[in-house]
Amino acid sequence: MLSAKRHEIILEILDKENMIKVSQLSKELGVTEKTIRMDLMTLEEKGLLQRVHGGAVPVQSSGLFPIAERQEKYTSEKQRIAQKAVENIEDGDTIYLDGGSTMREIAKLLDPYRVTVITNDLRIASIIAEMSKPDLIMLGGMPVGSTTSLYGPLAKDALQNIHVKHLFLATTGLSLEHGLTVFHTLHAEYKREIMKIAEQITLCCDHTKIGNMALFKFADIPEVHTIITDQRPEDKYIDYFSENHVKLIVV
Repeated sequence: MLSAKRHEIILEILDKENMIKVSQLSKELGVTEKTIRMDLMTLEEKGLLQRVHGGAVPVQSSGLFPIAERQEKYTSEKQRIAQKAVENIEDGDTIYLDGGSTMREIAKLLDPYRVTVITNDLRIASIIAEMSKPDLIMLGGMPVGSTTSLYGPLAKDALQNIHVKHLFLATTGLSLEHGLTVFHTLHAEYKREIMKIAEQITLCCDHTKIGNMALFKFADIPEVHTIITDQRPEDKYIDYFSENHVKLIVV
């Protein structure tokens, strides 16, 4: 098993159990305890966990774990981001909604618009399906990790003949050093593909994502056109966005 895949599995287990043991991981992944310790050391250096005697725990200050709990927090902030995101939508537009809780808030606001909504997220699709005006295109695949989004060849192949005006994009982490990052390699690969089909890419991320880093990079920050967030970031981010012609909107 490649180290990247082990790291992905280790973080999945950590998210579910809130603590992991070297001996347990060694048995489950079929590698030596020395290899697991090296994996944990690498993940600690990336700020994704904290090593303790015999294992590891989440980094409490990062706000990245547990994922399900994180996605349900900061609802009002995500709603403000969503309100701003839909301001540029017009009847007739084709839009892609990435997965995640902020994207669900955007979906809830689309009932008045005669638009075509494309998504690979089951919960977003169920929201749009109840509306009368938007048309829905659901891309197929298989769920990965703790998300409700579908990934794999079916979803990826379907993108080859699709073009959208607006892509509303989510991320787990945004940092100047590592760009935009997520926890799963399939998520990263898929996000790279959907970015290729969009005229305008709007990254919607609450303040907890800025300054954090997940496991897999999927884009450099200047690849997006607009960032909508709920708090003013540090000056170094504002300067970087300005220098790279990325529009920042704080709501």
